[in-house]
Amino acid sequence: MTQPRNGKKVDRQIFEMQSQICRAFANATRLEILHLLGQREWAASDLQAKLGITKANLSQHLTILRTAGVVVTRRVGNRVFCALAISEVKQACQLIHDVLLRQIRETRKLAS
Repeated sequence: MTQPRNGKKVDRQIFEMQSQICRAFANATRLEILHLLGQREWAASDLQAKLGITKANLSQHLTILRTAGVVVTRRVGNRVFCALAISEVKQACQLIHDVLLRQIRETRKLAS
């Protein structure tokens, strides 16, 4: 079956969006943020304290994650709360985590 003419444009758009998400995931602090948000919604100030980073640094990371569409924020009074935009982000992060854990286990088996 042939793909519609605009199918290649849609594929390209998806690949562009995928690369943006992968760039957002390509940072240990952002992965830790995603891990924490996979557990529950967090106040930004609590995330900052848990991660031990500055407010400015957290803001930069959250901006990247929001731009990639994986994190949403909401304001309640003077507090900002952060959550995963879609639950599949938790699954994607867990899948990558599981792959890496398996690689570590396999490397240890080979070294034994």
